Amino acid sequence: MRTDLPADLLATADGARANEILRACVHCGFCNATCPTYQETGDELDGPRGRIYLIKAVLEEEAAASAGAERAQRHLDRCLTCRACETTCPSGVAYGDLLEIGREVAEERVTRGAWERLQRWWLRTQLNRAARVRFWARLGGLFRPLLPRALARQVPRLQRLRPVAARPSIAGGPLAGKAVLLLDGCVQQAATPNTNAALERLLVRRGARVLRLAAGHCCGGLALHLSDAEGARAEARRLLDLVDALPVMPDAIVSSASGCGVTQRDYARWFAGDARYGALAERWQACFCDAGELLRELPDLEAALPQRRVAWHAPCTLQHGQGLTGLVEPLLTRAGYELLPVADSGRCCGSAGTYSMLQGELSAALQAGKQRALLAPQPELIATANVGCQLHIADGLDVPVHHWLELLE
Repeated sequence: MRTDLPADLLATADGARANEILRACVHCGFCNATCPTYQETGDELDGPRGRIYLIKAVLEEEAAASAGAERAQRHLDRCLTCRACETTCPSGVAYGDLLEIGREVAEERVTRGAWERLQRWWLRTQLNRAARVRFWARLGGLFRPLLPRALARQVPRLQRLRPVAARPSIAGGPLAGKAVLLLDGCVQQAATPNTNAALERLLVRRGARVLRLAAGHCCGGLALHLSDAEGARAEARRLLDLVDALPVMPDAIVSSASGCGVTQRDYARWFAGDARYGALAERWQACFCDAGELLRELPDLEAALPQRRVAWHAPCTLQHGQGLTGLVEPLLTRAGYELLPVADSGRCCGSAGTYSMLQGELSAALQAGKQRALLAPQPELIATANVGCQLHIADGLDVPVHHWLELLE
């Protein structure tokens, strides 16, 4: 694709990166075939190819304010950031990176309405700490019967920690003696604490030394969803500082929420060239992994739940964002579960962080389609790898929805 970005923009790291990505696109349109929002609306501007053209137009505008930026912002807001287009793209276009840059520029040029600004401020400041999530979830739970259906469905039902009987330790193995930093996160720590409780049991039983951070933390993904790139970097710096303050550098830093993991894998890129945080991010990168990567070599897995027929939903952040396809399924199979075929398994469930709260109509349509696909093979339970997907898919279903780690022991 031919580009004509202003010289002052090209002189910046973001401008140079955007130019590189834009030039890689051959506007073939293969991406639209796997884009959930394009499939729902049929609007070219709600597909990756159309959004790339919108971003290009905004970046090539030298004026500080642009009428085109408002239109671009509307369609960029509708993007789920599922990155299915990246999996499909034959040219390797890094659409996710370009989207971040485009959203940030559009945000600078367009003043949102007062209600929209308030809504985004609330999401950015109240959902990034576990204590705040618990407070609002409990408050919302009290008034749930009085709330409109669209609002009531956004209030998560907080899990209670399940009591689990202690089991004998397993001597030896690939995890014995390793120091593993288990990231608690923010929403997951409050809403689905059984996920990391299950992972900690798996690690401790196999001889790993589990480390936790003293303070609550957010990976920055929440701010990034809300077009606040600097806010995301501030959260990332805080997390990197917390890890740097640990008395020992862990052998592994593990995330059990794929939505956090896809953000955390970008820290080295975010802070490239930064004297302090660039070095910390490189150390982070060398140790960071998804829970599935850490556990995939374990030979001794057993089923922890009585149900056996499982419909598996691979979150977009796992299969497209991190490129970790086929990682969890063998673990569940080895533990004794029967994985059922699910149609259109690469399609997004519509959760996408804050998307379900800001783009309710599109999110609900995608949710309904994903629920139908998962229920079609008549599973006894549904498993996934991200707290957002877990809560979103479970809404209104009788079939239990678990994080896959809860299924192992």
